[in-house]
Amino acid sequence: MPRPVNGDRPPDQEVREAMTDMLAAMDEWGPEKVVCVSDQRTGMRGVLVIDNTARGMGKGGTRMSATLTVEEVARLARTMTWKWAAVDLFHGGAKAGILGDPSAPDKEDVLRAFARALANEVPSEYVFGLDMGLTESDAAIFVDELRDRGAAVGLPRALGGVPYDQLGVTGFGVAEAADAAAQTVGLALKDSRVAIQGFGAVGQAAAERLVELGATIVATSTAAGAVHDAGGIDIARLAALRTEFGDDCVREYGGVQPADAALRVDCDILVPAAREDVIDDAIAAATTARLVVEGANLPTNPSSRAVLHKRGLALVPDFIANCGGIIAAAHSMDARYSAIPVDPDTIFTMISAKVRANVPTVLGESAARDITPHEAATGLAHARVRTAMELRGQRPADVTEVRL
Repeated sequence: MPRPVNGDRPPDQEVREAMTDMLAAMDEWGPEKVVCVSDQRTGMRGVLVIDNTARGMGKGGTRMSATLTVEEVARLARTMTWKWAAVDLFHGGAKAGILGDPSAPDKEDVLRAFARALANEVPSEYVFGLDMGLTESDAAIFVDELRDRGAAVGLPRALGGVPYDQLGVTGFGVAEAADAAAQTVGLALKDSRVAIQGFGAVGQAAAERLVELGATIVATSTAAGAVHDAGGIDIARLAALRTEFGDDCVREYGGVQPADAALRVDCDILVPAAREDVIDDAIAAATTARLVVEGANLPTNPSSRAVLHKRGLALVPDFIANCGGIIAAAHSMDARYSAIPVDPDTIFTMISAKVRANVPTVLGESAARDITPHEAATGLAHARVRTAMELRGQRPADVTEVRL
């Protein structure tokens, strides 16, 4: 893959600026380690960010994207730090990423090169997982390349793993969060109109669970576009089309609109379940939703969250709503070398219990202190991480703001 060039600056200047930015981004919490790797033969370029391990070994998903940046991975690693602490499970924050097209024919070669380049860190300091652009089969490639069953989680069931996407654990948790939040704010989920931006593994599973709970899905989207039906989308039909056509399922369903339309339709509950930074101030000011549930990581920013809060709209933060994946990862981490497979029922039971306990706590704290739910949730996670750091003798200086 050709190396992207930023303007007319020489490559060595780009490298210096990137390193300066990373150094400037370090704060009282981390990152503890940033490892950038490359391979000349395959063109692989990637990064591992281990953010904070005060509460345990760094753990987070591995993504592959043609627009990946070190800053993006570092932000996601920080989110993992708070996510693990918020659900009170003992891992620290980390994230890895590969710059590349996940649909490229040489994907396997790139994945193997990435695994080899991080052999010093994997699995002693980090274990590969699944995120955008990677599948259970890709996790199996990591394990094969390093000849270590413990090198990755999210493996296919046939290899003794917990196939997160197949089970829909993250989307299930998002739906449980929506139900818990709706009850907290006095909104009946049954017959509520839900718009889900993103119909990938998370969005589809969330939609299916929300339908089971009585909600009506009025809009959803993929990279190919959005579909909207005020009377309710046939989620079973759309899911079948996704199996056959992938992102083009929305075209096959009919009535396709621009992809961002799913964020703008009339609805009661809005679930951004695709990419980060999709809800800006304008969408926050215009949405008719009474409740926003963050299925994706970092779909809002501090400014848009403030707009939603000022309007009196409830928001369930990402690291509260989409913690299903890390709960599954926790079970998988514990069983990586076991001959006995993890029982999925134990995962779903824990997801429901953790989410349904955390959501009213966070929304209640937000209302009582008149702060955004993100600030309330981060305060909970912040206190747990800080305590762990103090017990280890790391004792950071007082922190007045936690950056996401």
